[in-house]
Amino acid sequence: MPRSPRSVDERCGADRSDVGVGMVGAVAGLVVTIMFLAFAVQVMLGLYATSMLRASVHDAATRAADEGAATPSGLARLAAEAEAGLGRMGERTTITLAVEDDDGDGVPDVVVGRAVSSPPRVVPSSLGGMVGFETIQVGVRVRIERMV
Repeated sequence: MPRSPRSVDERCGADRSDVGVGMVGAVAGLVVTIMFLAFAVQVMLGLYATSMLRASVHDAATRAADEGAATPSGLARLAAEAEAGLGRMGERTTITLAVEDDDGDGVPDVVVGRAVSSPPRVVPSSLGGMVGFETIQVGVRVRIERMV
């Protein structure tokens, strides 16, 4: 009479109380992996937002220096255009442009641009606030060139 095949558990001496234990570790590993991926995406978005903000402020300050738009209304117009050029991020961005006299001769020599913004979020602020991308602050200085 042929013997009935034994199950793998019976041959290895495994206990049925271990069934499903690997599921907890697998789910925990998946959650940790997703958290690290979200953190990496948040860092990339923050770096991209900082780069775009700095470029917009620099462009606005360069235009102000090149066009001779050193009047308060001209600087405000260029700052508003720079904010609008940022799309949805421009809605939570404040850009200010001003002129400064570096050498003390009474004539403005430098256009100074500053911006403060909140970057797009993937990770909730409660978890990602410590990353350093809660607010972005950038500043630029562009010399006003004059032909003599």
